[in-house]
Amino acid sequence: MRGRLTGALGRLAVRRIRKKGIDLSRLSFIPDATKIPLQRDGLDPLPRMAEIRGEGPLHKLDLPFGFDAYLLTGHEETRQILTSRDEYSNDIRHLFLGDGPATSDDIGGLGFTDPPLHTRLRKIVTPEFTMRRLARLQPMIEDIVDTALDELDAAGSPADLAKHVAFPVPFQTICALLGLDYEDREAFAALGSARFDATGGGAAAFGAVSEQREFLFDAVARQRREPGPGLIGQIIRDEGDAISDVDLAGLADGVFTGGFETTAGMIALGTIVLMRDEKHADLVRTGSREDVDRVVEELLRYLSVVQVAFPRFAKQDMKIFGHHIRRGDVLLASLSAANRDGASAGEKPEQFDPFRVPTSGHLAFGHGIHRCIGAELARMELRTVFPRLLRRFADLELAVDESDLSFRQLSFVYGVEELPVRF
Repeated sequence: MRGRLTGALGRLAVRRIRKKGIDLSRLSFIPDATKIPLQRDGLDPLPRMAEIRGEGPLHKLDLPFGFDAYLLTGHEETRQILTSRDEYSNDIRHLFLGDGPATSDDIGGLGFTDPPLHTRLRKIVTPEFTMRRLARLQPMIEDIVDTALDELDAAGSPADLAKHVAFPVPFQTICALLGLDYEDREAFAALGSARFDATGGGAAAFGAVSEQREFLFDAVARQRREPGPGLIGQIIRDEGDAISDVDLAGLADGVFTGGFETTAGMIALGTIVLMRDEKHADLVRTGSREDVDRVVEELLRYLSVVQVAFPRFAKQDMKIFGHHIRRGDVLLASLSAANRDGASAGEKPEQFDPFRVPTSGHLAFGHGIHRCIGAELARMELRTVFPRLLRRFADLELAVDESDLSFRQLSFVYGVEELPVRF
């Protein structure tokens, strides 16, 4: 597989890596310079992120191993880089030398592939994520949400909203969409969280990637024999042997991880935000569809649970935003910093304001050809769960101080481990 990976860009990176003896999946730590965009003060990016953005839209990171990496923090500059189709590569498989806990076969899907493979794979799944196709899922999502709220109620006050609502709603929705069995779902869900955790460096995160992909390889193999009613089965019926198990598992992996952990984080953290101000909660509880839509969009911008976009590797030497970038250098886009940029969000971007009129759209789902394909599905779930939750539990409140919540310390997808609430 490596033979078709990268061409000149990949060979350059591989030479650098082999010279240093590095396998990304074996690193047991994350360099200090890359921790800042993954750390937060509660729900807010660290103040240092605003300072970095004030210094300029592109900031060089001090990394070991001879790598040159740059952090993007400006909204319009981030949008520009994410839009570029020809100057950057998303393919990271050349960073896996094959003897670590994960190999290049474990890394795939839409986020880590380039055209033309990316174009072909995205074309396969795009029809399932149109508004017309997704509309048929609305009754199912409503049933899943209502069942989750029943379970929260049955657990008694206080209860863990993350356990009973935030995690099961997107998990069950994605399992149904893909046509996955529910067996081993607890282990599968745990791996979904672990793969975004950078606390243990690449070794722990990519070890979880490899284990999770085994679940999906097994699911694909079973459905090769007997295609199920979900997305995996439909792709097999439509594509047959034209799509490999590796590519199909990569697609399923991307849909699952992109649609589960991110939405779970949004439900939990969004609930925290709405419980801070009764006026905001009441707007969702009693407001119109337009009110709810506006609240959801502001929550997406304000929280930016996907903290950093997929890395971009420069395909050529260039000068951008005052920096000389070499071929093979890495650009990391901080979506949380870009979405707190007043140039796009308007006045007081650090505050949650459901009546905000932004000057430009938020980047919570990324941008360009790698924009999250499940964005509309996530919106559907959020627009369903928040009004139902706040109507059913009108006196919902945190059972602990917000400062005592167990927020994730170093995770590419921000979230909270537990969310104790009273009702």
